[in-house]
Amino acid sequence: MPAPVFLRRVALAAAVLATSLAASAQEQVLNLYSARHYQTDEALYADFTKASGIRIKRVDADDAGLLARLRSEGASSPADVILLVDAARLLRAEADGLFQPVKSATLASRIPAQLRGRDDGGGSQWFGFSTRARVVVYNQQTVKREDADTYEKLADPRNKGKVCTRSGSHPYNLSLFGSMLEHRGPAQTETWLKGVVANMAREPKGGDTDQIKAVASGECGIALTNTYYLARLMRSEKPEDRSVVEKIGMIFPNQQSWGTHVNIAGGAVARHASNSGAAVQFLEYLASDAAQAYFANGNNEYPVVAGIKLANPALDALGSFKADLIPMASVGLGSVRVQQILDRVGYK
Repeated sequence: MPAPVFLRRVALAAAVLATSLAASAQEQVLNLYSARHYQTDEALYADFTKASGIRIKRVDADDAGLLARLRSEGASSPADVILLVDAARLLRAEADGLFQPVKSATLASRIPAQLRGRDDGGGSQWFGFSTRARVVVYNQQTVKREDADTYEKLADPRNKGKVCTRSGSHPYNLSLFGSMLEHRGPAQTETWLKGVVANMAREPKGGDTDQIKAVASGECGIALTNTYYLARLMRSEKPEDRSVVEKIGMIFPNQQSWGTHVNIAGGAVARHASNSGAAVQFLEYLASDAAQAYFANGNNEYPVVAGIKLANPALDALGSFKADLIPMASVGLGSVRVQQILDRVGYK
């Protein structure tokens, strides 16, 4: 090969390599630790990358696993953003110093104050991006609606042998019980939980969907569930799921008092994030109209931003409700006291 041709090819190859290296250097990557295991979230991530050019590299685990990993990794953690699905876990991580405060006019204006962490002037350390209502389902053949329209009535003697729940120590229940602690105080909350235990049809077990099916089968008369589990069954094409939905009724509890308890799925910027700018950009994206609609229409969660148009027949069928407006930060702070009460009353 003539030397000039060879040299031109070498120069061309070098130019291509330099261009490739430059593009790699310019590519932004957001390291996401996520406890959300919902297939519909893939569209969220893809849309963010399309709009921003920032590629998402994701680590999936449950809340406890992600927080244990963050503690173990310490300052060497590659995490930029953390997504968790419970207020108490967000509070625990904040207390452990795993997040950093974020000052964002977008997040402050779009996320209601009771659904984000406290701001002492430096910004909030976490933000709720969707909510799930903790509702009562009941067997329409064995339970009257008026006998189960408040959380307090789960402990009423008329419901003895009818109540089913998942573990009292599960975060969904801890958050509900934490809200009761805030509203009723420790003495009344302990009396209430003792009554709930006395009314159980069986020991706590399974998940929320299991509770719904146990009510439909007649094993239980009353159970607690998050709304998105019920909405999944309502949207299912399976005949057995439709049969379950036909046999149960649903109540938004405490509509005549403080409202139905809601928990959150939320996010935060990791304390040692190396790409904090992109991390905040991602959180702001989760508060956008498009992302909020994905939460509602894709995973049957309620958006936290007002005015989002829903295209979810199950949520429409469930109807509107009065939500408890107690700050999630206050609810989460009571989780340790709640667990102590659960241990005393034998709520497994």
